[in-house]
Amino acid sequence: MKKLLKHISPLAPDDSGACSVLYEMGGITVICDAGGCAGNVCGFDEPRWFEKRSALFSAGLRDMDAILGRDDMLVKKLSLITEQIDAPFTAIVGTPVPAVIATDLKALERMSEKKTGLPCIALKTDGTRLYDYGEELAYYRLFDRFAEYKLPVKKGRLGVLGATPLNIGETDSKRLKAALSDKWEDVVCFGMDSGLDDVKRVSQCERLLVIAPSGLKAARLINERFNTPYDVGFPMTDELPGIYDKKILIIHQQFYANALREHYESCGCDVTVGSFFMMIPEYMKANDIHITEEDELIELALNGGFDVILADERFRLMLKGFGGSFIDLRHFAVGGRLNLG
Repeated sequence: MKKLLKHISPLAPDDSGACSVLYEMGGITVICDAGGCAGNVCGFDEPRWFEKRSALFSAGLRDMDAILGRDDMLVKKLSLITEQIDAPFTAIVGTPVPAVIATDLKALERMSEKKTGLPCIALKTDGTRLYDYGEELAYYRLFDRFAEYKLPVKKGRLGVLGATPLNIGETDSKRLKAALSDKWEDVVCFGMDSGLDDVKRVSQCERLLVIAPSGLKAARLINERFNTPYDVGFPMTDELPGIYDKKILIIHQQFYANALREHYESCGCDVTVGSFFMMIPEYMKANDIHITEEDELIELALNGGFDVILADERFRLMLKGFGGSFIDLRHFAVGGRLNLG
């Protein structure tokens, strides 16, 4: 059965990805659920929950309210929150319940704006897709809605898209900024140690760096609107194990895996990149693979002739028959572990 997980835990879903982008933006985020999905986001997929405050709420609708689509109840609660918290915008994040009952999130967006007087973005996530889909939605809607004006470019200013704990395994941008500091005087990681004002001022960036596929759609929007050039890549911030002249399979988010590939190809290795998450065709090589189910990964690992696999430790559970070396490559969206080095 496709997408049935028999060996690993569920991967971070799209609603968690959306919340990850919105977490530090300064808005009021409401997870449109009956109380369960918010617990999954805060308890498992958002490591900043214990370090940084955010106005992230569950709609807290009773089961029947959620099932019957009592949109007025959600809007009323959101309006009460805005009276207690000073925020520049609100956001509503979809979950399986509104998806099943076909909630009109666009109508919720309009109702909320009319009631609160604040801009609102409603994200059509449904909990069945993976986290990078939700991140992509959130990035795009934020820049489309709030990056309206062309401002003078600040030389030496770099904007980074894709910096979330789910992608990089960090709860702040210190290591990422340090890796870029030799070339850039001012680095802004949108959604990590930055807020909505930086989104509004994105046109001040001399250049953008997209470090995960979820940020690419927004980067293209910014490029079209303000003519801001962008690059795709990942600054190497970790010490890598020495591997030479081997056949390697790397499993992670695509742009990080591609950066590792570049490093190991310089060491004479033959490298294949695979991912359960977005794989942008123009950044894939001939043997790269978008993995859709556990059995596909097992087949690839056991019969691909690989000497080494670099992947999150969680994947080792399904690859017990692999005879080569397995190196743990942490990915928070998979294993829920931060990079502590």
